[in-house]
Amino acid sequence: MAVMTIRNIDDAIKKRLRVRAAQNGRSMEDEARDILRSALSTEEPRARDLGQAIRDRFAALGGVDLPEAPREAIRPPVEFGE
Repeated sequence: MAVMTIRNIDDAIKKRLRVRAAQNGRSMEDEARDILRSALSTEEPRARDLGQAIRDRFAALGGVDLPEAPREAIRPPVEFGE
């Protein structure tokens, strides 16, 4: 098993860890191990793009068919003369 050292922990966090460990009848090291195990035991959510997230959120509401807007040239094309 690996060994890990954690430095620069705030005193307030260390105190809370000590109190939580005492309440659970464990050492601070065992309590920290349990916190890490429970925090990392869940599967990470898979990344998805914004468009897919929006589509998923509103899929239950149904789609909307919008009419196609006619497209025209913004300006007349340039004519190159002789």
